[in-house]
Amino acid sequence: MAILGMSLAMVAVFVGFGLLIGTLFGFFGMGGSFLVTPALLVMGYPSTVAVGSGLAFVFGTSVIGALRHRDHGQVDYKLAAIMTAAMTIGIEAGKSVVFFLEATGRADLIINVAYVGLLATVGAFTLRDARSSATDDDGHALADRVQSVHIPPMVTFRGDVRVSGVIVFAVGLVIGVLSGFLGVGGGFLLMPAMMYGLGVPAAIAVGTDILQITISGAFGAFTYAQSGSVALPVVAFLLLGSALGARVGAGATNLVDEDDIKGYFAAMLLAGSLAVASNKLGSVYGVELLNTLSTALIFGSAFLVSAAVVLAAICQLRGDGSGTWCRLVGT
Repeated sequence: MAILGMSLAMVAVFVGFGLLIGTLFGFFGMGGSFLVTPALLVMGYPSTVAVGSGLAFVFGTSVIGALRHRDHGQVDYKLAAIMTAAMTIGIEAGKSVVFFLEATGRADLIINVAYVGLLATVGAFTLRDARSSATDDDGHALADRVQSVHIPPMVTFRGDVRVSGVIVFAVGLVIGVLSGFLGVGGGFLLMPAMMYGLGVPAAIAVGTDILQITISGAFGAFTYAQSGSVALPVVAFLLLGSALGARVGAGATNLVDEDDIKGYFAAMLLAGSLAVASNKLGSVYGVELLNTLSTALIFGSAFLVSAAVVLAAICQLRGDGSGTWCRLVGT
């Protein structure tokens, strides 16, 4: 039996994966395409379809999460507006690069290499920060330098953060180019950029990120859909699962410690980097074990981190960190 041209087994896989990604999305403020796009690449979808479907999923799931974070008061509308305008311009430029590379036959290799480098770099930086014993002042040195640059107009954001609007726009533009190129909503780059570069509190960075992703993801998905590069059945089943997961993850951000959020975030990025690298090496050298490892990393990391997020929230609600599992997730 097939549904929308897909077997029941594949439908179950995508719905379940969507549930996990929805939980991660609501918790981290990332649309999930940083996992969806490499997962589709691993499963053999063309690079343009993987990118376009990732952006389409970003748009659908971000609407759910944005409403939830708005209810928690974790959205800065001024910051979201500036980032959205800049990233919209950047996404169009990034998309043009992807189709140019597709015409030359180099898109798959370059996109995979870029994923590995960016996910590993951001993941390692975030993990170091989460585990650092440095003082808060040292940890916010970059944000302090950025805030000291007074290029008009200066804009004040929630959390008493005052930054040059020009700098904020430039950051959004660069992330937009990478978003259109890699097929991500920009969350795995935008959230750390707001936290470390601008000094925005983690909870507000998550909520604002999701609102921005709703708009920029819609634009990116539309541009790829025009060229037929969106696998609608895949996106539909992913969204079906993510609808519940996004609400669970958004609620957990109010319960879990900020350093734990950073630690889980780093784990997801590093797992994604290893998965893409393993898949590319397996394809190049014909080692099936590496391809299997890549799939296991993509789905396994989503399951483990989602479970850790939910468990950490439950432990906080109970006010009991004495149990073995509660100690393992850092509560």
